[in-house]
Amino acid sequence: MQPIVPPLTCHLCFKDQDVITDPESGEIICGNCGMVITDKAQDTASPEWRAFTIEEKNEKARTGSPTSLAVHDMGLSTVIGKANRDAGGQILDVSMRSTIERLRTWDSRIQVHSSEDRNLRQAFQHLDTLKDKLGLSYAIVEKTAYIYRKAYEKHLPRGKTIAGVLTAAMYIACRDMGAPRTLKEIATISNIKRKDIARNYRMLVFELDIKIPIVDPTSCIIRIANRVNLSDKTKRQAIKFMSTITKDEIVLSAGKNPMGFAASVLYLASIATKDDDRIRQKGLAEAAGVTEVTIRNICKSLRRHTSLS
Repeated sequence: MQPIVPPLTCHLCFKDQDVITDPESGEIICGNCGMVITDKAQDTASPEWRAFTIEEKNEKARTGSPTSLAVHDMGLSTVIGKANRDAGGQILDVSMRSTIERLRTWDSRIQVHSSEDRNLRQAFQHLDTLKDKLGLSYAIVEKTAYIYRKAYEKHLPRGKTIAGVLTAAMYIACRDMGAPRTLKEIATISNIKRKDIARNYRMLVFELDIKIPIVDPTSCIIRIANRVNLSDKTKRQAIKFMSTITKDEIVLSAGKNPMGFAASVLYLASIATKDDDRIRQKGLAEAAGVTEVTIRNICKSLRRHTSLS
């Protein structure tokens, strides 16, 4: 049973409801009058030490990194630190230092002793690079690593490049997590041919029996609008048009490029708003990665089957 802590009362306005705690300075301040009630607050949530840099925080931390599928050993292996000091902080002598260096060498060799470890390590190093370039979330990275591990268990990467299979797994993870990236965008950033990614994508979907959700064109509207600097008024109008099409159960987006469909709805929205944000089809086509003919054909189809103008 925890002891009951009496509420702190301001000595100036005698109120205890509006109390603000500053964990950095350790002060407890009255939210009504601003008086400092006490400057010796006890912080039990954070550690007792302070770190001013990331390196210092990692050195002082008493726990290791969390387990992750995006690490070849899932983060379960031991790591011998690079600091040549003992538990008491004293510098090691020359003989012990050479022994520790030998242990570090064997420790790094043991971690990648099999072909599976080498394959996963190379794949996840490439994944770490793509994560920074595409700005992927932690959930997408873990999903990509899960798909690649499943593919490796069935020996699907055999005869194919590691980067090609991993990039296809990342494309599947983006589609599954609701943050789709186009094949063209991924091929440009990963420096892999689009047809190779598409081939590996079809292979993974068929062999692993993955159900890929259909890309919602609404998620592509904001991305295209930001590239061509459209206003919020046009964005809202385009989303309204897209919801109208979905509500009326008009199956016009089936079989069409989601980026092209979103660009066409944006073009119609820019006409409907009648402001300075109206942009030519050429600019929208370049932002969406499609041709002007695609936008014209979709706009013609939308005008024929809907009341959009």
